[in-house]
Amino acid sequence: MPKQPPGDDSVGRMQFLLGLRRRGISDPAVLRAMDEVPREHFVESSFMDKAYADQALPIACGQTISQPYVVAFMTEHLDVQPTHRVLEVGTGSGYQAAVLSRLARDVVSVERYRTLADAARQRLSLLGYDNVEVVVGDGLAGVPERAPYDRVIVTAAAETVPDALVGELIDGGVMVLPLGPHAGPQQLVKLTKGEQGIKQEDLIGVRFVPLLPGKAREL
Repeated sequence: MPKQPPGDDSVGRMQFLLGLRRRGISDPAVLRAMDEVPREHFVESSFMDKAYADQALPIACGQTISQPYVVAFMTEHLDVQPTHRVLEVGTGSGYQAAVLSRLARDVVSVERYRTLADAARQRLSLLGYDNVEVVVGDGLAGVPERAPYDRVIVTAAAETVPDALVGELIDGGVMVLPLGPHAGPQQLVKLTKGEQGIKQEDLIGVRFVPLLPGKAREL
């Protein structure tokens, strides 16, 4: 089990969870996972006092850690079960992967920035999240050598549905991702893969950093 952080702010955590419930997050397993993961370990030190605020925060390489409500909302709609293998596209700080690790059998997370991937891998290991594998790669290509996946979650905005990621989903599998122009309105969608193709359910309006092809060269 992950190590518990010293000096945990129990009052702040209670308010954090209460805020999620008030905004409609009701799955007990998701709420438990959000409670178990120490978010303060995944934010920059200069934003430590805002770790449990319901807002996105900047991290290295011009990326962000999503606001807690969006993390919980995406996770709830992904409907992860204990037997599932989950692919996450966009590791970032590793926070979403840590939450998923409390729900899934294992998590494969792909990150285009080596700096972020290395830091997240070390952070997840130190905290005891041993069922998460972080790889450096092109998120649009997924991680085909670990496929198929029961669930796919994308934490950056794609302008169109990535065909490669759909191909790595099992039949009956679910993908949750933000869709829309990089400089315009985006919609969080839930895709379910079936015999008749892909069923799309529109969820909420969001704003994510863009999902870019390839590995980053400089970082």
